[in-house]
Amino acid sequence: MASHAMKARGNAIGLWIHRAFRGRLDGGGKVGGVLMLTTPGRRTGLPRSTMVRYLDDGDTRLVWGTGSGSPTEPDWFRNLRQAPEATIEIGTTSTRVRPEVLEGDELARVWRDVVLAQLPTVAKYEHRSGRTIPVARLHPLGPATDAAAGSPRRD
Repeated sequence: MASHAMKARGNAIGLWIHRAFRGRLDGGGKVGGVLMLTTPGRRTGLPRSTMVRYLDDGDTRLVWGTGSGSPTEPDWFRNLRQAPEATIEIGTTSTRVRPEVLEGDELARVWRDVVLAQLPTVAKYEHRSGRTIPVARLHPLGPATDAAAGSPRRD
Protein backbone atom coordinates (compact mmCIF):
# COMPACT_ATOMS: atom_id res chain seq x y z
CA MET A 1 0.00 0.00 0.00
CA ALA A 2 1.29 3.46 -0.89
CA SER A 3 2.40 5.74 1.94
CA HIS A 4 0.61 9.00 2.66
CA ALA A 5 3.60 10.94 1.26
CA MET A 6 3.54 8.93 -1.98
CA LYS A 7 -0.22 9.50 -2.36
CA ALA A 8 0.25 13.23 -1.75
CA ARG A 9 3.01 13.39 -4.39
CA GLY A 10 0.87 11.44 -6.84
CA ASN A 11 -2.05 13.80 -6.28
CA ALA A 12 0.20 16.84 -6.73
CA ILE A 13 1.43 15.41 -10.04
CA GLY A 14 -2.15 14.68 -11.15
CA LEU A 15 -3.23 18.24 -10.31
CA TRP A 16 -0.21 19.68 -12.14
CA ILE A 17 -0.97 17.62 -15.27
CA HIS A 18 -4.66 18.60 -15.14
CA ARG A 19 -3.82 22.29 -14.84
CA ALA A 20 -0.90 22.31 -17.30
CA PHE A 21 -2.91 20.59 -20.03
CA ARG A 22 -6.22 22.27 -19.08
CA GLY A 23 -7.90 18.93 -18.45
CA ARG A 24 -7.27 17.53 -21.93
CA LEU A 25 -5.58 14.41 -20.53
CA ASP A 26 -8.26 13.60 -17.91
CA GLY A 27 -10.37 11.43 -20.22
CA GLY A 28 -10.15 8.24 -18.21
CA GLY A 29 -11.06 4.92 -19.75
CA LYS A 30 -14.15 3.59 -21.47
CA VAL A 31 -16.17 4.13 -18.30
CA GLY A 32 -16.19 7.31 -16.24
CA GLY A 33 -13.27 9.66 -16.07
CA VAL A 34 -11.25 11.82 -13.75
CA LEU A 35 -12.32 15.15 -12.31
CA MET A 36 -10.70 17.75 -10.11
CA LEU A 37 -12.65 18.20 -6.89
CA THR A 38 -12.13 21.32 -4.78
CA THR A 39 -13.62 21.55 -1.29
CA PRO A 40 -12.92 23.77 1.69
CA GLY A 41 -10.63 22.06 4.19
CA ARG A 42 -12.67 20.91 7.17
CA ARG A 43 -10.23 22.49 9.66
CA THR A 44 -8.73 25.43 7.76
CA GLY A 45 -11.49 26.35 5.32
CA LEU A 46 -8.79 26.74 2.66
CA PRO A 47 -9.51 25.27 -0.79
CA ARG A 48 -8.24 21.70 -1.16
CA SER A 49 -8.12 20.08 -4.60
CA THR A 50 -7.67 16.46 -5.60
CA MET A 51 -8.12 14.33 -8.70
CA VAL A 52 -10.72 11.56 -8.34
CA ARG A 53 -12.45 9.02 -10.56
CA TYR A 54 -16.14 9.58 -11.24
CA LEU A 55 -19.12 8.00 -12.94
CA ASP A 56 -22.05 9.79 -14.49
CA ASP A 57 -25.38 8.96 -12.84
CA GLY A 58 -28.16 10.80 -14.66
CA ASP A 59 -27.44 14.51 -14.29
CA THR A 60 -25.21 13.89 -11.25
CA ARG A 61 -21.71 12.52 -10.78
CA LEU A 62 -20.67 9.78 -8.34
CA VAL A 63 -17.33 9.81 -6.51
CA TRP A 64 -16.07 7.28 -3.97
CA GLY A 65 -13.32 7.28 -1.35
CA THR A 66 -11.25 4.12 -1.62
CA GLY A 67 -8.03 5.75 -0.48
CA SER A 68 -6.28 3.08 -2.60
CA GLY A 69 -7.37 0.50 -0.03
CA SER A 70 -6.33 2.45 3.06
CA PRO A 71 -8.08 1.42 6.30
CA THR A 72 -9.09 5.06 6.85
CA GLU A 73 -11.31 7.31 4.78
CA PRO A 74 -9.33 9.69 2.53
CA ASP A 75 -8.97 13.28 3.73
CA TRP A 76 -10.64 14.62 0.58
CA PHE A 77 -13.78 12.60 1.35
CA ARG A 78 -13.79 13.81 4.96
CA ASN A 79 -13.62 17.37 3.63
CA LEU A 80 -16.46 16.60 1.21
CA ARG A 81 -18.63 15.30 4.10
CA GLN A 82 -18.35 18.69 5.82
CA ALA A 83 -18.80 20.83 2.70
CA PRO A 84 -22.23 22.22 1.83
CA GLU A 85 -20.83 23.00 -1.62
CA ALA A 86 -17.81 22.02 -3.72
CA THR A 87 -16.47 22.63 -7.21
CA ILE A 88 -15.67 20.06 -9.86
CA GLU A 89 -13.65 20.61 -12.99
CA ILE A 90 -13.90 18.25 -15.93
CA GLY A 91 -11.70 19.33 -18.79
CA THR A 92 -12.08 23.10 -18.86
CA THR A 93 -15.62 23.17 -17.43
CA SER A 94 -16.00 24.11 -13.75
CA THR A 95 -19.29 23.43 -11.97
CA ARG A 96 -20.48 24.15 -8.45
CA VAL A 97 -21.99 21.04 -6.85
CA ARG A 98 -23.88 20.06 -3.72
CA PRO A 99 -22.47 16.81 -2.29
CA GLU A 100 -24.86 14.16 -0.98
CA VAL A 101 -23.06 11.44 0.96
CA LEU A 102 -24.98 8.21 0.43
CA GLU A 103 -25.94 6.01 3.37
CA GLY A 104 -27.60 2.71 4.17
CA ASP A 105 -29.49 0.87 1.43
CA GLU A 106 -28.85 3.63 -1.13
CA LEU A 107 -25.09 3.43 -0.53
CA ALA A 108 -25.13 -0.37 -0.85
CA ARG A 109 -27.24 -0.26 -4.02
CA VAL A 110 -25.15 2.41 -5.76
CA TRP A 111 -21.86 0.75 -4.77
CA ARG A 112 -23.02 -2.66 -6.04
CA ASP A 113 -25.24 -1.76 -9.01
CA VAL A 114 -23.45 1.30 -10.36
CA VAL A 115 -19.82 1.54 -9.23
CA LEU A 116 -18.89 -2.17 -9.10
CA ALA A 117 -21.11 -3.00 -12.09
CA GLN A 118 -19.16 -0.53 -14.25
CA LEU A 119 -15.74 -0.72 -12.56
CA PRO A 120 -15.42 -4.19 -10.98
CA THR A 121 -11.68 -3.76 -10.32
CA VAL A 122 -12.51 -1.16 -7.65
CA ALA A 123 -13.68 -4.04 -5.41
CA LYS A 124 -10.05 -4.84 -4.54
CA TYR A 125 -9.80 -1.58 -2.59
CA GLU A 126 -12.85 -2.41 -0.50
CA HIS A 127 -11.40 -5.84 0.34
CA ARG A 128 -7.97 -4.38 1.11
CA SER A 129 -9.37 -1.56 3.29
CA GLY A 130 -11.69 -3.68 5.42
CA ARG A 131 -14.24 -0.85 5.53
CA THR A 132 -17.32 0.30 3.67
CA ILE A 133 -16.26 2.60 0.84
CA PRO A 134 -18.11 5.93 1.04
CA VAL A 135 -19.87 7.24 -2.07
CA ALA A 136 -21.12 10.76 -2.73
CA ARG A 137 -23.50 12.02 -5.39
CA LEU A 138 -22.57 15.48 -6.70
CA HIS A 139 -25.62 17.53 -7.70
CA PRO A 140 -24.88 20.36 -10.17
CA LEU A 141 -25.69 23.88 -8.97
CA GLY A 142 -24.36 25.90 -11.89
CA PRO A 143 -21.15 27.27 -13.37
CA ALA A 144 -18.33 27.98 -10.96
CA THR A 145 -16.80 31.40 -10.50
CA ASP A 146 -13.27 31.89 -9.20
CA ALA A 147 -14.72 32.79 -5.79
CA ALA A 148 -17.00 29.72 -5.75
CA ALA A 149 -14.20 27.48 -6.97
CA GLY A 150 -11.87 28.78 -4.31
CA SER A 151 -9.52 29.71 -7.16
CA PRO A 152 -8.70 26.01 -7.74
CA ARG A 153 -5.92 26.84 -10.19
CA ARG A 154 -3.78 28.19 -7.31
CA ASP A 155 -2.37 26.20 -4.44
